[in-house]
Amino acid sequence: MSRPSAPVAARRGSGPGARGLLLGLALSCAAGCASPLRRFPLREPIWIDTDPEEPGRRLCRPATYVSPFLWDVADNTLFGPVSRYFAAEYVRPSVNVNALDEVPDSSWFTNRIGRRPMSREELLRGSCGSNRIDPERSAPGSWVVDMGKPDGANPGFRVNIDGVGRFMLKADPVGEGERATGAAAIASRLYHAAGWYAPCETVVHFDRALLSLRPGLRTADNSGVERDFDRAALDRVLDAANQRDGKLRMVASRWLDGRTIGPFRYEGVREDDPNDVIPHEDRRDLRGARLIAAWVGHFDAREQNTMTTWMARDPKDKDSSPGHTLHHYLDFGDCFGSPWQWDVLTRRLNHTYYLDVEQIVADLFGLGSRPRAWDRAAIEPGQEIFGYFSAELDPEAWKTGYPNPAFARMGEGDAAWAARILSRFSDELVRAAVSAGDFSEPRHSAFLTATLLRRRDAILRRYFAVLSPLTDVVTEGRRVCATDLAAQSGLWDRSRFRPGARAWLGAELRGHGPVEVEVERSGRVCANLPSSGAAAALAADDPRRYVVLDLANGVAPGPLRLHFYDLAPSEGHRLVGIERPDSSSAP
Repeated sequence: MSRPSAPVAARRGSGPGARGLLLGLALSCAAGCASPLRRFPLREPIWIDTDPEEPGRRLCRPATYVSPFLWDVADNTLFGPVSRYFAAEYVRPSVNVNALDEVPDSSWFTNRIGRRPMSREELLRGSCGSNRIDPERSAPGSWVVDMGKPDGANPGFRVNIDGVGRFMLKADPVGEGERATGAAAIASRLYHAAGWYAPCETVVHFDRALLSLRPGLRTADNSGVERDFDRAALDRVLDAANQRDGKLRMVASRWLDGRTIGPFRYEGVREDDPNDVIPHEDRRDLRGARLIAAWVGHFDAREQNTMTTWMARDPKDKDSSPGHTLHHYLDFGDCFGSPWQWDVLTRRLNHTYYLDVEQIVADLFGLGSRPRAWDRAAIEPGQEIFGYFSAELDPEAWKTGYPNPAFARMGEGDAAWAARILSRFSDELVRAAVSAGDFSEPRHSAFLTATLLRRRDAILRRYFAVLSPLTDVVTEGRRVCATDLAAQSGLWDRSRFRPGARAWLGAELRGHGPVEVEVERSGRVCANLPSSGAAAALAADDPRRYVVLDLANGVAPGPLRLHFYDLAPSEGHRLVGIERPDSSSAP
């Protein structure tokens, strides 16, 4: 068994993408630390971290990492939190952030709905592509069962369909209605659309005659105990599955491409992956994933519900080199109100850790008198399959089952980044995602849609009111415009929006007079950029060409701070950096 190491600092980058990203951040930091003024270099922002491929170097497949269930629980519940408490670690800002305050595409995350509009059809397609499981076009016996589901709460098995691929079929746990299968299909599409890597999950209804069983199969549970997976075991899974019109309902999760090499950890780096140079707990994409988990109630967001795959350049030999890794989120069946055997524990999910020392101490000294959010939790009549999942969400207080090292380090900048992405999920797109759950009862779809919309709005209210929600910056000559996501959300009274702009010019950033602001009908906030007054003969990156513009919307206390080089008259103003300070103080 191998285990990725977990150093507290990043190793020297070995790939040009990783090196370029870290070097760019270091130069920006150096520019800011060398004087009271932070000045961005004149160059294009990094939008692609080329960690998937390193030209000119032969990368070898990392070893397979086995994550023992009991160790995962103990490490994250007890040992990890205790060691971090006594270490008094300094939580630094996220490292993998480009000059525009965004996360570049990488093997961990790729920008989708956050950077471009997404259609209903594209969202529903998710990561499924063209090779989809289709019971209507399958012959009897063509779904060959070649593996029992080795672990997890949902019973299931894997089928191999010639010409289509391999799929893990999972049934709903007894007594939970259609929630778990629907949750997997819905949440996987939301994660994928947002930019994370998630498997293709599709609700299917099929006749058991499509299945044929490969003899001699065995499976192991979470404790490692092996059992035969014979016809009787298969029938037990099928008999417990929900049915519609005589057909079995399950969710089909397409087997990931490449070679699976085990889960990824939420902290440290892998010593045997030369491109894994940023400690995972310092990645904005891992920190910010806390908000989408809070949105859908994915309290079981732990390392065992992730998977790293090795993508060999030669697809015919999955273990060959060179290649690169991809990092996926898995198993969303706990979303939207997973019930446990004991109600006293079920109502605490999403509110507290399994072992929450802070709350235990507070209850001890308060003699249990302090009211808790789960004390007033209630199940909506007619929506029992969703348990205590409700529209009431305090995104700052939301918790996973046990501490997640990356989630615990989420800062305002990480949360604001994730909130900007979640705001792109319009009401129509949320309804489309819920339709992928294929619930038999329309009332279940209606409830879940309304609940997700209100939870989304709770996240936007919390994080758009702290750091500027202005984004999608467009520069045209001397005119710059940005979209106000807070205004688009409709969550604030129009009287709260008081757009304004200020500017600073030159090497010393001298103050400029008033800057006129215009609000377009589309909601964009625009301003005319002042001239730096620099002579045309100066070098393009001369500090005297520097211009800083603050755009404020009146809701967030801080502005969207834009950094430019005035390259007029040939190129106009070039945007080189974006900051989101939490106050209106001058740069």
